[in-house]
Amino acid sequence: MIIFLSVIIASLLAVIGSQFVSKRRMEKQLTWICTGLSDILEQESAQKVFLQTDRVHLRQLLIQINRLLDYNQKVVADYAKTKESLRKMMSNMSHDLKTPLTVILGYVEKLQSDQRMSEEERIEVTARLQQKTLSVIELLNQFFDLVKLDSEDYKLTLGKVSLNEICRKNVLEHYSLLQAKQLHVEIHIPEQNVYVLANEEAVNRVLSNLISNALRYGSEGGVFGLTLREEEDGVAIDVWDRGRGIDEVHQERVFERLYTVDDARNRDFQGSGLGLSITKQLMKAMKGSIHLNSRPHEKTVFTCVFKRISY
Repeated sequence: MIIFLSVIIASLLAVIGSQFVSKRRMEKQLTWICTGLSDILEQESAQKVFLQTDRVHLRQLLIQINRLLDYNQKVVADYAKTKESLRKMMSNMSHDLKTPLTVILGYVEKLQSDQRMSEEERIEVTARLQQKTLSVIELLNQFFDLVKLDSEDYKLTLGKVSLNEICRKNVLEHYSLLQAKQLHVEIHIPEQNVYVLANEEAVNRVLSNLISNALRYGSEGGVFGLTLREEEDGVAIDVWDRGRGIDEVHQERVFERLYTVDDARNRDFQGSGLGLSITKQLMKAMKGSIHLNSRPHEKTVFTCVFKRISY
């Protein structure tokens, strides 16, 4: 009997000892995890928490902790990118507004102070003043349009739209400018109506932006083209030219807000850097996409792809 009790007591002590050791090991492991997490967060590093353990639940906990660390690092990176984008946007907006406003102020001062100005000169200065004022208004409108498009609650009303007439209309609206630049125009629009899921006003805005972009940056190539074509999964509009094009290093960034290539800010190629960003946002709102393929001085193509719907 005494021997039996001794065996029971020894077994209980062994269990208690094993539990004590296990508890201490668990405490050390949890302390290690907490210290590792604290160091990672304080140093803002991209490290993960690694610990060798045979405990299934602890391994699962580590997996979820590392997933949270991945998510946190992504949030931090996105925040830094957004902050830098906003900083650059404000800097560019300041530059793009300051320059024409300075010119406007100069014209106003000239009109006020130069009493010897002839009526013909006064009319010319007034016309330039109006042109600069309109350019500032257009820039502000583009900026507010982009803010509106970025809003989560912004929704476009989509419906059945025929692209044929919209393409013809936009080419005709820009035809005088195409002629003024002495461009050879190549238009390929099928006679049969092609229907897509879209918003007519938004499509007009997209095409106007792309045609204006081709006129501004691609006219030196002497050719302007627009092609409406059907694809297996949708309908595409190609707006193309044979001008100076866009180097590969810039092609992934041209749709970023206020991004312009280096020489886009000179007198001949000045632009706000908002048009293509607005175009991409409009295409996204219409469940479509836009792509760029450019071989400088050979062919530069902006392709808009829409979702085709039945006739």
